[in-house]
Amino acid sequence: MTDSKDAPAPAPREARRPRRTPPVDPRLLRYARAARGFFALLAVISLAQTAVIIAFAALLTRAITGVIDGIPWSDLAATLLALTAVVLVRALLIWLREQAAARAAARAQAQLREGLVAAVGRLGPAWLERRSSAALAVTAGRGLEALDAYFGRYLPQLVQTVIATPVILAVMWWADWISGLTVLLTLPLIPIFMILIGLATRAVQKRQWDTLRQLASRFADTVHGLSTLKVFGRQHRAAASIDRVTERYRGETMKVLRVSFLSGFALEFLASIAVAIVAVSIGFRLLDGVLVLGVGLFVLLLAPEAYLPLRQVGVQFHAAAEGVAATDDVFAVLDEAAAARDAVDSRGAAPTADRVEVVGPEANLVLEGVRVRRGDRILPPVALSASTGEVVVIDGASGAGKTSALAALRGAAAFEGRAMWAGHDVRGLAAADWLAWAGQRPGLIAGTVEENVALGDPRPDRALVTRALCLAAADGIPADLALGAQGSGLSGGQAQRVAVARALYRHLSGRARVVALDEPSAALDADTEARLWRHLRTVADAGAIVLLVSHRTSARRIADRVVSLRHAEVAA
Repeated sequence: MTDSKDAPAPAPREARRPRRTPPVDPRLLRYARAARGFFALLAVISLAQTAVIIAFAALLTRAITGVIDGIPWSDLAATLLALTAVVLVRALLIWLREQAAARAAARAQAQLREGLVAAVGRLGPAWLERRSSAALAVTAGRGLEALDAYFGRYLPQLVQTVIATPVILAVMWWADWISGLTVLLTLPLIPIFMILIGLATRAVQKRQWDTLRQLASRFADTVHGLSTLKVFGRQHRAAASIDRVTERYRGETMKVLRVSFLSGFALEFLASIAVAIVAVSIGFRLLDGVLVLGVGLFVLLLAPEAYLPLRQVGVQFHAAAEGVAATDDVFAVLDEAAAARDAVDSRGAAPTADRVEVVGPEANLVLEGVRVRRGDRILPPVALSASTGEVVVIDGASGAGKTSALAALRGAAAFEGRAMWAGHDVRGLAAADWLAWAGQRPGLIAGTVEENVALGDPRPDRALVTRALCLAAADGIPADLALGAQGSGLSGGQAQRVAVARALYRHLSGRARVVALDEPSAALDADTEARLWRHLRTVADAGAIVLLVSHRTSARRIADRVVSLRHAEVAA
């Protein structure tokens, strides 16, 4: 669903080629600064855990062999006390790792979510129009929340594998080179099977994630167009379509679980067989008398620990796969925003984030030969100029490009030609810094009327809200009236006036010198429309530029000039 009749159907989403990624995507360290310190802390904790594991094996071996050899009770008590201390330290390290992972995951989620929102703002409405906002919402919400498993389970095991496995292997080789060689030869079997299973897991997890995104988009589109579907009696077909996607998502989820259980079994089986080979070798050499019990028991206690980190990496990869898939989508948006910023910088243009401060009362808006591109169409050129204190009415037949002209100003449509505000190209400016806009769809949210009018203001001004509602001819709507989803609780005309009040509030609070309104009186009666026109004239006389798209001839009475667009198009 789009906000304007001039907007084309959403462009199909480009198919992305599957990309082989390393165990840790380097972009995570670039876009989530919290991950850098987390990796350093994990390395310290993993090194301490490795030392504790070796100490535990050594102390337990000493206690068992001591009981067999009949050592004094005082020596055994000291060994058991040290063993207890080692167990407590290991539990403390596990708790510390979980706490660090939870905090790092929360900070990384916040940083990636903040970066995603900033990137979407930098790419602009024109980019967002070609994407599914519901899919982006799923990525920023549930997708990034899945990073809890990624940081809490997968990354700690990955770092533990890098540090603990070679250290334990070296200690085993030092104590008994035959057991060390056995582990060295059998250890590669686990990553080989991990790679094979991981390829299958990544494929089914990607299909599950894509199905979830599709389900979110389908549901959002159905809700937005439910009234139209009911008019044509197609609501049941839409519900059946959602049901089919839901069933497909259930099937993909079960496939992920089946692969996860299969991989867990395969890795456990391989590790058990490998440990059994080490145990059999130690047993035979103990019987032959070529290996002492203390060494054999020490090595045997370390053998499972040598395989455990690598085995857990494969197991925890499944739990973290959804977060990995979500971060891939986030990184794609961040990369695209970075590429767009670099392209702007290379052209020497002002970056999108620049804010223009207009000093003095005079500021002009000039459009020269602005031709909006809509898919394979190029709309006719638009030319207009507006100065402070003026009302410019844009009229023309339906489809002539009136809404598209406003879309070009707010960055929601690509265009050719020249559009300047206060001497700056609008393509290099953030539209929110100079333009207040109300479209044909009110775009209200759940909350009070005051919250809708002051949307985006961290410190709403109740007096300004009341003033904006009055100027929008909506003074009869209580500011504390609670609205439901999409502004339910108001009539169409009331919702439209609240949207106009929101644009006027931005102007009254000094955040926008230009007020652009698209058919603001479409659902109003003649008397209310007349009040709105008078108030807009007052707003312009007080120092604003008002761009007014309207079919109503009554709008011409307050206009300083009228720009009429003809209905024509040029093939691209």
